[in-house]
Amino acid sequence: MNPLCSRCNRVVYPTEKVNCLDKYWHKGCFSCEVCKMTLNMKNYKGFEKRPYCNAHYPKTTFTSVADTPENLRLKQQSKMQSQVLYKEEFEKNKGKGFSVVADTPEMQRIKRTQDQISNIKYHEEFEKSRMGGEAASSQPHNPPPAGYHQPPSASHNYNYDPAPEPMRQPAAAPPPSGGKRYRAMYDYTAADEDEVSFQDGDMIVDVQQIDEGWMYGRVERTGQQGMLPANYVAM
Repeated sequence: MNPLCSRCNRVVYPTEKVNCLDKYWHKGCFSCEVCKMTLNMKNYKGFEKRPYCNAHYPKTTFTSVADTPENLRLKQQSKMQSQVLYKEEFEKNKGKGFSVVADTPEMQRIKRTQDQISNIKYHEEFEKSRMGGEAASSQPHNPPPAGYHQPPSASHNYNYDPAPEPMRQPAAAPPPSGGKRYRAMYDYTAADEDEVSFQDGDMIVDVQQIDEGWMYGRVERTGQQGMLPANYVAM
């Protein structure tokens, strides 16, 4: 027995039958529910077991919820519950220590900059205290008390052999580069004044290793020198 068409409710014969969306249709009856455009198996879109064209396919939208007093109360209650849970977690974790910050190249560079600033401030304070001591020593002294005898000076004592004044050690020279050459594997744009920019394929010469994350070198193409990330280059 031949089935009935879902559109016109008439018998569908095998030569004109379309089986789609769990229903049977005449080829002419298989059309859009809105504009009645005839569809086929390639261009139809099904929604709730009804065929639609692409232009009239129902768009799914979200349902907006009205801000009723009950909804506002539930929203406020949820907010208060979240704050209570947050305070409970804070009290549990309080005093357990600080979180560990990843030792990234950027964090190492910031730490190194802070150490340099601290070192500069230390030398400034040292120079101020030294200059203050020299100024105090240059002021006239009070006369010696009665009965005080000046010890013989070196000019009158030919056997006087003063101790040699200690020599100030010169600053340590930077470590030699060793003639190391590296090739840039990626492009890099300097993020600070003490860094250097380069492009993929550039040769970096006179390279000095600063730490595991940073190096110091000169870009052979531009002649600029400065700090560069170690994971951007390779030998």
